[in-house]
Amino acid sequence: MGNLRIKRIYEPADKTDGVRVLVDRLWPRGMKKEDAHIDHWMKSVAPSTDLRKWFDHDPQNWPVFQQEYIAELKQQEGVKELAQLIQENETVTLLYAASNGRYNHAIVLQQFLQPGVKG
Repeated sequence: MGNLRIKRIYEPADKTDGVRVLVDRLWPRGMKKEDAHIDHWMKSVAPSTDLRKWFDHDPQNWPVFQQEYIAELKQQEGVKELAQLIQENETVTLLYAASNGRYNHAIVLQQFLQPGVKG
């Protein structure tokens, strides 16, 4: 299995990022498409709109958010496509726009795809 990283999309792109995959449902505010340097935009693996709005990056909601998001991921076909991409590439970087680096869906997604990995 390839190396799976997470990174905020507003950080500069780097050769070591490998395949860059945006995992947000919405396009990142203020980011021009040509500046994003993404290889794939996988909206389907992002949390549902209702879950995202409910969570609102509130640390108190984090434990429930993780459980609910994992339940969504288990039902999501796009996860298989993302897992295949990870298998086929040396490095895949999941890109997210949230300003909170400790409480965001990319951390949950990374741990879901590679159990034992800590953000």
